[in-house]
Amino acid sequence: MPRKPEPTLNNKIRLLRGAAPGMTQASLAEEVGVTRQTIISLEAGGYVPSLPLALRIAKVFGTPVEEVFWLDE
Repeated sequence: MPRKPEPTLNNKIRLLRGAAPGMTQASLAEEVGVTRQTIISLEAGGYVPSLPLALRIAKVFGTPVEEVFWLDE
């Protein structure tokens, strides 16, 4: 039986950050305890965050984690 392809993790960090007045990649990174490069990679879909990081990001935006991150299966 063929193996199912791995689902893709998507996010709307860039959209949420853009809607937050004055929030930059650097300020978000500092607030959640990562580098700006990590935020850049997350926004581009090149990095899958740990669960604690995903939860910290969602908390910054005041939204449930499943509204920031979702799987395309």
